[in-house]
Amino acid sequence: MVFNTRSTLAHHPLFTVRVERLSTDERVALTYKRAKLLLQTHNLSALDVQHCSERFWRFYTDPVLSYDIGTFTLLLAHVGLAIGTLTRHLAARPDFRSLVEDFLRFDKVGLFMLTERGHGTDSFNIETTATRMVDGGYVLHTPREEASKFMPSSSPIFGIPKVALVMARVLENGNDLGCRYFVVPICNEKEMFRGITSIRLPPRSGTSPMDNCITYFNHVHLPATALVSSTPFQVTAPSNPLAAWWDENWRIQLGTLLVAGPLLHGIKISAYIAAVYSMNRCITDRQNVRRPIFDFRTQQWPIASAVAVSLVYEIWYAEVIRASSNLEVSRPIRHAMAVIAKTTIVKSFLRITPELVERLGAQGTFETNFIARMQNDGVGGAIGEGELMGLCIRLLSELLLGRYSINLPPPQKSLLSRHAHSLLDENKRLLSQLGGHRDPQFNSIILPQSQIVVEAMGHALAYSAARKANLAQPLLDMFECAVIRRDSAWYSEVGGLSRLDQRMREAKAIESMLPDMKTYLSNLNVEDLVGSIPISSDENWKRYAAGLPAHSGNALEEKAVMARL
Repeated sequence: MVFNTRSTLAHHPLFTVRVERLSTDERVALTYKRAKLLLQTHNLSALDVQHCSERFWRFYTDPVLSYDIGTFTLLLAHVGLAIGTLTRHLAARPDFRSLVEDFLRFDKVGLFMLTERGHGTDSFNIETTATRMVDGGYVLHTPREEASKFMPSSSPIFGIPKVALVMARVLENGNDLGCRYFVVPICNEKEMFRGITSIRLPPRSGTSPMDNCITYFNHVHLPATALVSSTPFQVTAPSNPLAAWWDENWRIQLGTLLVAGPLLHGIKISAYIAAVYSMNRCITDRQNVRRPIFDFRTQQWPIASAVAVSLVYEIWYAEVIRASSNLEVSRPIRHAMAVIAKTTIVKSFLRITPELVERLGAQGTFETNFIARMQNDGVGGAIGEGELMGLCIRLLSELLLGRYSINLPPPQKSLLSRHAHSLLDENKRLLSQLGGHRDPQFNSIILPQSQIVVEAMGHALAYSAARKANLAQPLLDMFECAVIRRDSAWYSEVGGLSRLDQRMREAKAIESMLPDMKTYLSNLNVEDLVGSIPISSDENWKRYAAGLPAHSGNALEEKAVMARL
């Protein structure tokens, strides 16, 4: 089992602290402590990271990471990207081993500096330069503001040394030798190293805070061995610069898939919180009978659909993880599957959490009750390790151009598979009527369909995986209804389900889930994680409220004030 459904850290003091009572810097400091705790708990080796072992996946799918996306983001770069990129070269570069060991102990933080302020989805065209000198060393430089490295946490103020893998364009005698990574010490426990400037960015609204920064390099001298390569003294221009760039960034495909993990747990936790709140929160009807608000279909729909979606995705995500480790499958296909999984799960998360928050009243808007903060954190998931839209545009374009294909379930296997095949075929026909993918109409008609086509593929694959795993039929039916809502027009125009048919189908699916709802909630395996959340019970709320700042006094009303009223 490579998907971690339970955490041993749910009750650890570092994860039970009330973060809303801390300052921003106290919370960032807590993030670093949590990251070190997770590494110590899961005890990863360099081989675990290099080969993405089951221990590696259990680490990254630890449910507790959904409680602090800042910690997850830090570890995504530190382990998955920085350590992961170095491990490929350890056999030929034993000089990297001590640094990797420092990273694994979290004695130093590994940063991954690819993106530049002026080059986000356009990272192939980065401008940071590493000029090769006659002695074989390099001079690392930021030529203009747009070339500054954007987001990695390079500040020195949290008392831990940091070392970055910085991607730069290698120049020698005016020749461009392509983009390569360099090991660059950024700061010690107290200050930046000479020639490096870190400018701290403001916090992202309503999220788990990090010390995100803008980083500049001013003619920083590096030895030849700083080049991340098995042959650091043999540097030549690549025959295929784009292929070479992807080879340097081979861990990005993995990062794309990893991003979906905590958001999947986020759906599960949010569904559970909304369910227990709705089952406990009561209103008094006209017959003076107290009824839980869960009795209302408007409350049942978002909860039931979130439960079904998360349990279906849990099965599928584990299957995608296993497939990602199959080196017999080509890298483009593995990356395509990572993009499909990330897109499908992240977009579902971004639709589900706002709907659940709306059902929790005023309490649901507070950070301490998880969902509101998780909703804001999830927006970053749509950007991290490749923006969703850019990833989907590239994937759909390559599929339509026939560069490779995804093995979807046959259209007759399910309504969702028929939907995916239909959208792909529709866009293939459109492309055949255009003057190729450079035609302006490709941009205006086909590209806007990218996300919904990629999602449709994910829905079909997820449904197929869950059905093969014999997931309960009520959950499959509920998942199908949730997907139909995503493209109601197609299911009416092509699928033969009128709008009324779709509503009746939803009603039947919910009714089939209700008798076993408590069992399905238990199957989410998140009770330990939400046990102390204030909104989960009246007792928890009263205990939490008792610890909040209170003000009282003995002031008397002044007669003069009262006289003026």
